[in-house]
Amino acid sequence: MYAIFKNGGKQYKVSEGDIVLLDKLNLEPKSSVVFEEVLALFDGALHVGTPFVSGAKVNAEVINEGRGKKIITFKKRRRKDSKTKRGFRRDFTRVRITAISK
Repeated sequence: MYAIFKNGGKQYKVSEGDIVLLDKLNLEPKSSVVFEEVLALFDGALHVGTPFVSGAKVNAEVINEGRGKKIITFKKRRRKDSKTKRGFRRDFTRVRITAISK
C-alpha cells in the first residue's frame, strides 16, 4: 500500500515505515502529524482523487528537525571581474510514516 500526498507545494510517494524529509513544520520531536491532502492511494486498487481522495489520511511521527548540506551557487562572468558566491541550506523536518488510512 502506498499513498501520494501533497505538502508545501511538493508531492511525496510514501508507504508505511518510510522516512521522508519535508519542509520545516515547527513541531516537537515524537509528536504526530496528519496529512489529509492525499492525491492518490493504492491498496490493491488505485484511488485517484479530484483533487484529493475523500477520507484518506497519512499519519506520521516527527523524528527531528535539521538543516541540509550547504549548496553553493557561484556565478562568474568571464573578463568582467564580476562574480557572486551564495550559499543555501534547506531547513527540514524528518518524519516517519506510521499509517495510511482510507
